Amino acid sequence: MSVLVNLEIPVKEERLEEFFDFLQNALIETRAYEGCLGLNTYHEIGSSTVLLIEEWEKIENQESYMDWRTETGMVEAMSGFLDGELVIKKYKLKKDV
Repeated sequence: MSVLVNLEIPVKEERLEEFFDFLQNALIETRAYEGCLGLNTYHEIGSSTVLLIEEWEKIENQESYMDWRTETGMVEAMSGFLDGELVIKKYKLKKDV
């Protein structure tokens, strides 16, 4: 059963365009990662918050992906763009509702 993962990223306003450039290449790898069914990027109107909505085949795929991103230093590299805490929420699909 697929899972949806939302990452709410508060980005420093003065680094927003640079952050989008940073994501551009990184998200190519994300979309190609095993189990990634899709990924969309949204920019909140009137703020510098970025929302990533990821769909994964199963939660283990996403957890493996996050471990890989941590090991390769991307999570640390992203921290320089942040203007607050990263919020991650995970949802499982309820087909029967």
